[in-house]
This record gives sequence, C-alpha cells and structure tokens, in this order.
Amino acid sequence: MLYSEKVLDHFSNPRNVGEIEDADGVGEIGNAKCGDIMKMYLKIDDNIITDAKFKTFGCGAAVATSSMATELIKGKSIDDALKLTNQAVVEALDGLPAVKIHCSVLAEQAVRSALSDYYTRQGIDPVPIVGEIKEPEE
Repeated sequence: MLYSEKVLDHFSNPRNVGEIEDADGVGEIGNAKCGDIMKMYLKIDDNIITDAKFKTFGCGAAVATSSMATELIKGKSIDDALKLTNQAVVEALDGLPAVKIHCSVLAEQAVRSALSDYYTRQGIDPVPIVGEIKEPEE
C-alpha cells in the first residue's frame, strides 16, 4: 500500500494533536469494523473556528486524515467547515489507497459531530444544519 508524501508527513508530524479544555464543540466518531476512533475539539468565536484539535486512535491514514481535516477548517467559518467533504481531505493529502478512504469519511464525520455538539450546546437543533451523524461504513 503506497501512501503519498503528504499522508506520511501528516502521520509522522500530525498537526493539532491534543484536546481543547474549554472546547465549544466536541465530537467523537468511531468505526467498529476497523477500530479507528476520532475525537475532534473545536473552539468557535463569532462563527469562526479559531482552533481545532484531535485525538485519534487508529491507523496511520486515520491520524493523517484527522490532522489534515483540522488544518482545513482552522480559521474558517462554520459554513465552510460544514462544506468539508471526505473527498476534499483525500485531495489535500494527494490521495489515499482505496481501502483507507473510510478514514477520510471518519474525519469529515468527526468535524460534523463536533459542530453538532456546538449547536446542541447553543440550544439549537443541529440536524437541519449539520445533518445526521452516521457511523461510517467500511
């Protein structure tokens, strides 16, 4: 299985690892089949994601996609973060092997899950905005 230089870089030197103590939104998503678990923490100020951190238990591709997803949403508006697709994560990493595409779906869902939590904490029903959070398929 060949990984791009970017995947290897984000795996070896992941960005934004850790947790945010006073996060405005926290989301956790897992894939029971492969055992990957991602936890995403967001700090949101005036509709802008000022900080994003993650903790991922899983394979190298899971770590790399989490790292890239946080990089892609930091400094962006909530609306932009909601437009983040697993395809955008894959493209930003210069591709992923087919058997690892589910990791990029986990990263997208982790971001959505954290945004869903953010809206819930604001007393807003997240489903019309964020959509349903589903456990990704293999």
